[in-house]
Amino acid sequence: MRGYGGVLVGNLLLALVSGLAGPAFLVVAYIAWAEGADPVWVLSAAALGLVGTVMIPVSAVKAARKRFPRIASGDRASERGEAYGPESFVVWSPRSGPGPLDARLVRADVLEASFVRYDPDTEAKYTTYVGDHDPSEVKPTIGLRLRVYDNGGHDGAEFGVFEITEEVRVPPLCLSAVTAGRLAVLVADAPLAATDPPGRGPAPQISVLWPRSLLLAGTRTCRVIGLDGELTDVTRRSRRQLEQMRVSWSVGGVDMDGDVVDLRRLGPETAARYAALAHGPGEERAPVTEPGEEDRRLVEFLPGPGGAFGSVGRRWSRRGGRLVRARFLKMCGTTTFQAHGPCLDTLIRVGPADGVPALDAERRVTVPMNYLALLHHTRDVVLRVSPNGRSYDVDWPRTNLLAGVTPAKVVTPDGRELTLPVRSEALWPLMNLLAGRAVSVHGAVLDLRRPRMRGVADAVMELVRATGADVDATRLP
Repeated sequence: MRGYGGVLVGNLLLALVSGLAGPAFLVVAYIAWAEGADPVWVLSAAALGLVGTVMIPVSAVKAARKRFPRIASGDRASERGEAYGPESFVVWSPRSGPGPLDARLVRADVLEASFVRYDPDTEAKYTTYVGDHDPSEVKPTIGLRLRVYDNGGHDGAEFGVFEITEEVRVPPLCLSAVTAGRLAVLVADAPLAATDPPGRGPAPQISVLWPRSLLLAGTRTCRVIGLDGELTDVTRRSRRQLEQMRVSWSVGGVDMDGDVVDLRRLGPETAARYAALAHGPGEERAPVTEPGEEDRRLVEFLPGPGGAFGSVGRRWSRRGGRLVRARFLKMCGTTTFQAHGPCLDTLIRVGPADGVPALDAERRVTVPMNYLALLHHTRDVVLRVSPNGRSYDVDWPRTNLLAGVTPAKVVTPDGRELTLPVRSEALWPLMNLLAGRAVSVHGAVLDLRRPRMRGVADAVMELVRATGADVDATRLP
């Protein structure tokens, strides 16, 4: 397992090779001074050399922080920042376009989703789109078959339910809305063409409102503070949220403070319309994902590391390094992207657990797209804690295995293959067991028949039996 130190040394050597001009200018300045050259010329050469030399370690540290997501005490969030509860999750994604004036805001269920294409400009370097938080080059194209519930969206009129198939570019931050299966869309009637047959009605056209879809899907949490100061959690109350969106749409938008709408800050008429929704019929929470998620699962086609039980450095393990779970509280889009995911400004809550102190850290992290597609299920992230407890490294292979990007399997000593349930409770203790024993498993298959697994085989099987996963075992040939 290559740690932050190894990444930093590698970047330092690379920066030294590419920045040799700085030390060279210092050498030239020294030689010129020794030979009595003009002091102005000597000072100019020395200044250039000093700046170039200082930039070598600075650029190496910046490159290492980008490539290796490491959290330290210096990343601690300001206490003056927004206070988020343990279940809060805020996503600041690019706003959708205004849409047609006569459009109706309705719900659509995703029946099927298929990967079409993804053509980023680069596969390795960071790309910054100045002034553009939503470039089309970094959005995968997804084929969607939607069932649109076009009723009650405009003066109570009934427009019916219909299905439509579209290819759309999905912002990476909003991929989980597709997997969850609930979207907020605008429906407008396309104008009739001169060639259309007589008597034919207008064909509906749709456009997806991606930030509102994250709310409707339940990925982003939502709470409402009423006029009486009472706080109500409306996350995954899809009917009420859709009505709230219509109120917001009619007045040109309502700002959310984190994941909260405070009616006391709204105009009297808008606040009264919001408050009236609280007195409507009761509503149970919608499911985390609509039925048929297997027809919308795209993680196998999206870029990002596959899930793995994880590699372990023996020195790190023996000196007291350990794993800890953290949780994303906020993700905010930036103008910088990589091929396998966007660079996001995040707020991560670490601990307290296993002796790790509580820490809310603000850190810019490149988040893989295959993880973003499952944000409605989990916001957990696995961190490797340094032996001295002063820094935390984001471990995406372990995080993706825990999130369910890759199915985890265990091959028993007698040759049976056990497929663990997605997001199984056994995964986390298994990862900790292997990390504590300095056992590396680079993939998602834990083969206990290997000689190096003999020391942990019994403990692994005990954990697996505790979850009941060994009931549906398949014997390998």
